[in-house]
Amino acid sequence: MATLDRSVDGTVVLLGTGGTIAGTAASATDNVGYSAAQLGVRALVAAIPPLADLPVECEQVAQIDSKDMSHELWLLLAQRVAFHLARADVAGVVITHGTDTLEETAYLLHRVLPPAKPVVLTAAMRPATSLFADGPQNLLDAVTVARAPHARGVLAVLAGRVHAGSEVRKFHSYRLDAFDAADAGPIAVIGEGQLRRFRDWPTGQALGLDSLARAPAGWPKVAMLTSHAGADGAVVQALVDSGVRGIVVAGTGNGTVHALLETALQRAAGAGVSVMRVSRCAAGAVVGTAGSALPALPALAAPQARIELMLRLMAQPG
Repeated sequence: MATLDRSVDGTVVLLGTGGTIAGTAASATDNVGYSAAQLGVRALVAAIPPLADLPVECEQVAQIDSKDMSHELWLLLAQRVAFHLARADVAGVVITHGTDTLEETAYLLHRVLPPAKPVVLTAAMRPATSLFADGPQNLLDAVTVARAPHARGVLAVLAGRVHAGSEVRKFHSYRLDAFDAADAGPIAVIGEGQLRRFRDWPTGQALGLDSLARAPAGWPKVAMLTSHAGADGAVVQALVDSGVRGIVVAGTGNGTVHALLETALQRAAGAGVSVMRVSRCAAGAVVGTAGSALPALPALAAPQARIELMLRLMAQPG
């Protein structure tokens, strides 16, 4: 375990996209009836005195509730992140985001952006007006991680924990520590500005921004389904008729799929639709291939698998 208590020189660029971290409510005790995406990223920074002494730069990329995240915004965000990462004076990028789709945005950025510098997503489970607002500490921690020596790759910083963007998942609907990384656990923890790292920063070969070169309207349509008791295949044919090019099915247990649903998915695969299996369990991976003719993306959650399959289809010619 290494303790990192220094920081690097260079600007940290803060890209705002809205979310609960920028939300407000009429009452300081209302943590669920708030309106998301009401404050700009500059207002969030202004509420954190320690940031006034640091070289930070703010840019408002969007102002949305992240449940409404779109492919168009993903492309714009990836472009803005890549632009700032290419600047010699920039140490890292922090993205303020809503919690609902943070894991999806993190996975997409992980797959398309080279991990040379840190890209840190952060968010909040309580609005900025809450008596117990978690956004300010999360944002301060995210900037600290973005300035950590040797930090790199896409990361998510929430509730004092640092997760890899390829692994982070939202596990709880309400608690402040709503995020985890299934079996992997956090890369590091942060407290009182001190970062304690347990394992290596993310590495790997990214696809590059060129993998998103086509307009989002032309991105292949990939749907998600869940296998359950009483499932049938009617919805599969409806998806095929709608023009999907891929389907991710979240199976029970070890990725098992109801027989009627699996039969329909096999027909879809025979018609040219790419079908992949994952487990609907909150943790664990699909182990082995016995018992199903459908291929698996073993360690991914369904939202991550949807992005992975979409990127794979995008890489195909035509």
